This record gives sequence, structure tokens and C-alpha cells, in this order.
Amino acid sequence: MDQPEPITVTREVQAILIPVGVPINIPAESVVYVTQALGGTVTVNINGNLARIAGTDLDALGMEPAEDPIAQAGDNGGRIDEELVWAVLRNCYDPEIPINIVDLGLIYSCSVLEPEDGKQQVKITMTLTAPGCGMGEFLVQDVETRLQDIPNLDDISVELVFDPPWNQDMMSEAARLQVGLY
Repeated sequence: MDQPEPITVTREVQAILIPVGVPINIPAESVVYVTQALGGTVTVNINGNLARIAGTDLDALGMEPAEDPIAQAGDNGGRIDEELVWAVLRNCYDPEIPINIVDLGLIYSCSVLEPEDGKQQVKITMTLTAPGCGMGEFLVQDVETRLQDIPNLDDISVELVFDPPWNQDMMSEAARLQVGLY
């Protein structure tokens, strides 16, 4: 595996310290090493610690933001397209594992609902690879933040559950191949 090239941060950026989920500031002129750049976010190594940088700050690393599935989606007559919801979820990545949360098996259910009041809602039930993961709140927030950009979506509900507990069998076949579980 190639060693990542050092990158000097051009301005101060906020990041989330992995695995504890604590916000930190990375000062301008800091040297970081990109360990993962997936789904529009970047995980970097800074002074031996991993931190996740949001897509809105990629310019500080000299990087361009990733293509957004919402921007590429067509109009669905004002209805929420469940396939678009799944595409958005596939752009959410565990910051330590280079696999999106859908293929990792963290999404237990995804429903697009239209209650009697006509408001459109997305309900997600998800889990974590480990109940004590400090990134849980961050991953839930990441899902909510990404879904809120879907046009005509009135309400988002993300429930974090631990029953049934996650295990490697919940990963997609492609994900298991990627991490060498076959």
C-alpha cells in the first residue's frame, strides 16, 4: 500500500476526532495525511490521530467536493424517490472503515412515508458496528444532514438501535469481498 502524501492545510478547519466523536480544530499550516476520501468527506491522520473533515472544508486540503446524488436526481413530480434516499445513504461512510453504511449493513430499514397531512417523511432505523462507538451520534447526524437536502422532504426520523446487534454477516457481499472476509 502506498503511503499517502502529506498535505498542508491552508486554513483552520473543524473536524471530528475518531473514534470518540469529539469536535477539534485543525490549525492552518498543519500537515495531514488523507487515509480515506469517500462520500464527500475525508478522514485524515494528524499527529497520529484520525479526524474526519466535512466536504464543505475540502478546499483547505486542495480537494474538490464529490458529486452529489441529489444534484444529479431528476424531478419525481414532488414525490420522494426511495432510490434517491438509498443513493444518499450510500454516500455516508464509517470514518474508520472504507465502506458505505448501507453495504456495511448499518441501515436496518428505510421507509418513505406520506402521513394523512400530506407531509413526506423518511424513517431510518440504523445501528453501529459496536454499541460503544463514539461516532454513533455523528453518524446519525451525518445521515440527517445529507437527507435534509432532498427536495420536498418534510421530516426525517433516524432511530439508532442495537437490537439485533450488528455482525459481519450483515455486510453486503461486495463489502465482505472488499475487506477480505471470503
